[in-house]
Amino acid sequence: MKIKLKEITVRELANGYEDNAEEGVVGFGGKLDIRPPYQREFIYKDKQRDAVIYTVTKDFPLNVMYWSVREDGNFEVIDGQQRTISVCQYVNGDYSINGLAFHNLTNDKKEQILNYPLMIYLCSGTDSEKLEWFRTINIAGEKLYPQELRNAVYAGSWVSDAKRYFSKTGCAAFQIGNDYLNGVVNRQEYLETAIDWISSAENLNIEDYMSKHQHDSNAGALWRYFQDVISWVKTTFTVYRKEMKGVEWGTLYNKYKDVVYDTKILEEKILKLIDDDDVQSVKGIYSYILTGEEKHLNLRQFDEKIKRKVYEKQKGICPKCPKGKHYKIEEMEADHIKPWHEGGKTTEENCQLLCKFDNGRKSGR
Repeated sequence: MKIKLKEITVRELANGYEDNAEEGVVGFGGKLDIRPPYQREFIYKDKQRDAVIYTVTKDFPLNVMYWSVREDGNFEVIDGQQRTISVCQYVNGDYSINGLAFHNLTNDKKEQILNYPLMIYLCSGTDSEKLEWFRTINIAGEKLYPQELRNAVYAGSWVSDAKRYFSKTGCAAFQIGNDYLNGVVNRQEYLETAIDWISSAENLNIEDYMSKHQHDSNAGALWRYFQDVISWVKTTFTVYRKEMKGVEWGTLYNKYKDVVYDTKILEEKILKLIDDDDVQSVKGIYSYILTGEEKHLNLRQFDEKIKRKVYEKQKGICPKCPKGKHYKIEEMEADHIKPWHEGGKTTEENCQLLCKFDNGRKSGR
């Protein structure tokens, strides 16, 4: 990892400044990506923004900023986005302070601002080194989300195209997947989810997948995969419920996409589970239906009142232990006599207290 300290002036930074809304913000003669396309636009409050300009006009030092050096020799702001935008907007005449815009200042005050030195750390190195470093410095100001950091490290044609599908307000991924995904589009959370799903299908992590495809000309494969996932969900579970939002659909798709289901039977099972008082997580029903793993249902547990009643009935004796060994109540755990999946309910009549060893042994069968 190479980290080089560079001094530039406000004049150099603001040269070529353009704010193209969701298409991104650039400066430094067009060589600096201040805010990448479709990334959420952070706006300082007036007090914070004005404080930046006050610092500059008084020749007080601003905190050092960090830029990533891209393979093409251009740069991307990793830390210091709002300070950069505040300075450039003021010089560009986008706002005034105390009724004075930049063009209202005397020439000497303009020159003082334009010649103000900014300290920049230029960071270059391997992808893994940069990612580790960016995570380390992501400790102040507006936090970058994990996927925003990855986008900076693996910047290229693939990321740029992927953002077109997954990162713009009202983007294609939002239009077809909003009912099924959590997260904020322009904080890159839809993109992160899609990459996480497709990378797990290839037994890769997100970073490895992005590194593998960094220089692909487009992200068409990722977009087609995402469409397939959402289409599979809609055709497998034909009745939509709000609890379907945020399920790990891609993980389920990767494993069960080739299984043929009777959608009518699936819906009947879902309704039965929703009606079961022991099932505490409706969201988990969809994973349970496919995997059979009860952990997704967050099944109701025996409450303390039932535990105490059963403990007194058993006189503290574990029915599984030889010679009727006695335990304190805190040394025992509540267990269904008839398992839930066999129709057993979480009631006093279906409860027994076992020592932790025997309960663990029973659960492990």
